[in-house]
Amino acid sequence: MATLYQKYRPSNFTEIVNQNHIKITLQNEIETGDVAHAYLFCGPRGTGKTTMARVLAKALNCENRKEGESEPCSDCISCQQITVGTSLDIVEIDAASHTGVDNVRENIIANARIAISGDKYKVFIIDEVHMLSISAFNALLKILEEPPQQVIFILATTEVHKLPTTIISRCQRFDFKRIAVADIVKKLEYISQKEKVTVEQNILETIARHSDGHMRDAESLFGQIISISGKDVTQEKAELVIPQSHLQAVIDLIESLSNKDAAGAVSLINKLIDEGIDLKNFTIDVIETLRKMLLFTVSPQLATKFATDLGINMEEKMQPLADKIGTNKLVTIINSLIQAEQELKNSFIAQLPLEIAAVSLCNDLVTNTGNIEMQSTPVSSQTIKTQPNSAIPITPVSTTAPPQKLSIDLEAIKSSWNEMLLAIKKHNHSLSFIMRVCEPRIANQQLCLAFKYKFHKERLDQPTIKALVEKTLLEVFKTPISYTTITDETLDVKTEEVPVELLAEPVEASATPVASVQESTDVDKTHPSKLGGKDIDVKSVLDMFGGKVIN
Repeated sequence: MATLYQKYRPSNFTEIVNQNHIKITLQNEIETGDVAHAYLFCGPRGTGKTTMARVLAKALNCENRKEGESEPCSDCISCQQITVGTSLDIVEIDAASHTGVDNVRENIIANARIAISGDKYKVFIIDEVHMLSISAFNALLKILEEPPQQVIFILATTEVHKLPTTIISRCQRFDFKRIAVADIVKKLEYISQKEKVTVEQNILETIARHSDGHMRDAESLFGQIISISGKDVTQEKAELVIPQSHLQAVIDLIESLSNKDAAGAVSLINKLIDEGIDLKNFTIDVIETLRKMLLFTVSPQLATKFATDLGINMEEKMQPLADKIGTNKLVTIINSLIQAEQELKNSFIAQLPLEIAAVSLCNDLVTNTGNIEMQSTPVSSQTIKTQPNSAIPITPVSTTAPPQKLSIDLEAIKSSWNEMLLAIKKHNHSLSFIMRVCEPRIANQQLCLAFKYKFHKERLDQPTIKALVEKTLLEVFKTPISYTTITDETLDVKTEEVPVELLAEPVEASATPVASVQESTDVDKTHPSKLGGKDIDVKSVLDMFGGKVIN
């Protein structure tokens, strides 16, 4: 029993799906009689290269084709022989299994010299021609340069870059393109009508998308589904053969992001996890869809030409959504999801990077580069009013404004550094531990914090941390102070000079800042987790040194 792609293989130019740029050229050559002696058909598999070669050979040798016409009749003896593969005038060679020079000499060169009668052409169709050996190409080159009359060569390949340029230059080259989803769906609808099969439009679109532009793959996949479902194809039976389409979930997630519905986005992500969906592949699908939406906002023609074809149903939902979100927001979402996709692989909670990206996008916390941003307000000493134990409002540090020159000397900073540590501890308990092991310096008339360890430096360089520290510096020293960070591996970290107040639980608002280091007499030096009779915050120590608890 013939498969669908064999049974419904095109027999003329009209039936060939897409590839109009090739069909029109070949038909004009046939109608005018100005036929080339060698053709090169190259492109992805399953896009009609061999089919086009057979139709061209059939049209050239059709007994009923009149002058000025290009379509073969498919009824004459010559057309029927070519259709069933018994024509002596059409020689098909699989170069993948006949790579040697002897094959070219015996099957091509010798056969090409045998004269044929009448106005017929002898056509050699060499499939996967890139598999020929160098010596075989050299032998083929000679006959391509000086071919016998009424002999035509059609070379087909999926890897044209492997062909010698001497071969390519002697052929009329045609590049086959992948077939659009809409065109594949039309062909599958035609087959379903002929086979009297009932199938939903969305199933055909799923098959077309899954075939990735290869018509043969789509027809083969459709045949498998029909063999399972029978004449009534259902979604449940179709999913036994093809993976379930998640495009609707992709659109739902994008809608949640556009509506700033963080709860809906997080719920959808966790639903996908419960269903066993690969979040990495899902995120890639979301990014591809957003890319098409972005191109659509720039130019609908760009979206049609360069982006993935999602099918009519999905694109009807996508286009108004693209207009609603806008170009700038689409760029922001894409950048954030690209970063999330890269982090998914190493995340100990599978869905966490995608959840963070979704929540950040819904709450306008993500810039175009994927960093956290908060509402920016001018900073002045008069506008900052803090309450005991209250969080200081954080504003991003401008990357464009020039750094402020330091208006206070280094000795004044060092003398009040413990007060600074106590102030920062009220807002970030673990941050005080990190800043305790740094050394304040002056560089280029600006405060410079030197750290022994790189991860400490990177923590203080984070935008939100930098904003918090500079706010606290303003609170303590009553003057705006910006800072830079460096790593100095020679730095001597003096861990014994630890104020007891810094290792205790967060201080009350009324606590008096400690101006000098005092050694407590009741320190239990035998217990590593005790100092000054107080428990050290283990989480703070882990944050400080970048460690984790291992069972």
